[in-house]
Parts: sequence; structure tokens; C-alpha cells
Amino acid sequence: MELIYEEAGKKFYRDGEKLVKSFDASYSKSDILNEALNQARVEETSLNIPKILAVTVVDGRWAIVRELIEGETLESLMKKHPEKEDEYLNFFVDLQIRMSKERVPLLGHLRDKMHMKISSSAYPATVRYDLHMRLDGLPRHNKLCHGDFQPSNIIITADGTPYIVDWSHATQGNGSADAARTYLIFKLQGKDALAEKYLNLFCSKTDTAIQYVQRILPIVAASQSVKGKPEEKEFLDKWVNVCDWQ
Repeated sequence: MELIYEEAGKKFYRDGEKLVKSFDASYSKSDILNEALNQARVEETSLNIPKILAVTVVDGRWAIVRELIEGETLESLMKKHPEKEDEYLNFFVDLQIRMSKERVPLLGHLRDKMHMKISSSAYPATVRYDLHMRLDGLPRHNKLCHGDFQPSNIIITADGTPYIVDWSHATQGNGSADAARTYLIFKLQGKDALAEKYLNLFCSKTDTAIQYVQRILPIVAASQSVKGKPEEKEFLDKWVNVCDWQ
């Protein structure tokens, strides 16, 4: 096997026409099995999803084996061709809207996951209560939500086919909450102008009020804070504290 790249807690290998994603001991067996199950369930939609081929152990580490998709990430293409940013962003939003039209009834619910993360956050009880109430006030939807929808998780093949990867956070729920997370991801990456352009485009294409997505942002920021990244804390605290005190 050939090591392609690695990131915190994970290594990615090429094994012929297969991609092997191995996890270190910081990942529980249940989390790894759940990621594979999520992706297997999403495979049953009309979206282009790399197929799970096996869950196994490689050199003492749990690993997920899936189809290797040859191509470039949308993030890479956007960096190479900044003059095409609007074209790529339109493509990105259209794919997200297409994804949200899919239904995967066996996936967990985004609302339940968000409630759990708010409860696990370090914010005071008064703030957590407000966030829980805000979350309960959102319309109940059952749209497919990726949970980490960003250009780096979209691989474009040579013939222009987009494959969506990394379904470890997949749920069903409110599509605007998934959009709020994408917006927050861009902001955390320091891509402020792109974040604003993205949000305006998403809201325009889906006929969604920007204020509606903005009301979801404190919930998403609180859930992100559970990851405990010190470099994100100040930024996320500002978003969480935007909550209306009523």
C-alpha cells in the first residue's frame, strides 16, 4: 500500500483501485463502524458516493476500505482557477441542494445530535438552555445533511462527475442547518468573502431568508465548540453569544 496523505488520527493509503482510511486509537470502534454504516446508507441515494468495500484492521488499526475516486477536489480547482470562483460556487451550492432533496430514513437525526453537543458544551446553563430552545423552535425536516459539506469533500473526476466523500457526520434534518455549518467552516478557514458569497447564493437559490440561517449559527457554533480547538474558541464564542435573550 502507498501512503497518500495523513491528518490528525488518520492515514490514507492507495491499494490498487481502493482507498484505505485507517484510524488511530483515539477513534472508537463504534465511531468507525458508524461512519461506514452512514456511507453505506447514503450509497443508496442517487448521489455519486464512493462505495464501501470493507471494514477491517490494518497493522493493528481499524480501517475503512472504499473505492478510490481519481480526480481533483473542488477546493483544489478553486485555488487553481480563482477566476472561476463564481462558477465553482454555483456548482457547489447546486450540489448541496441536490443532496438535500435525498431521503435516508435510517440515518440519525440532526436535531438529536445537536442537542447532545449543546449539552456537552462548556457554555453556562443559561446559554445552553437558550440554544436548546432555539433548536426546538426550528422546523422539523428530514433532508440529507452531510455535516461537513465543503469543497475539499467533493472530488471531480476527469469527465466532470462530482463525488461527495467523508460521510462520518451524516444525519437527516434541517438543510439550512447544514448550510449554516458550511458557512461557519468557510469563516473558520478565514474565507470571509467566500462565506458571505456562499450564504447569499444558497439563500437566493433556495428562497431562504438569510436571517433564518443566521438564527441557526449559534447552535452550529456551540456544536463546533465541543471539538475543543483553542484557536477556534474566541470566534465561536462570539457567534454563540449572538443569541437573543428573551
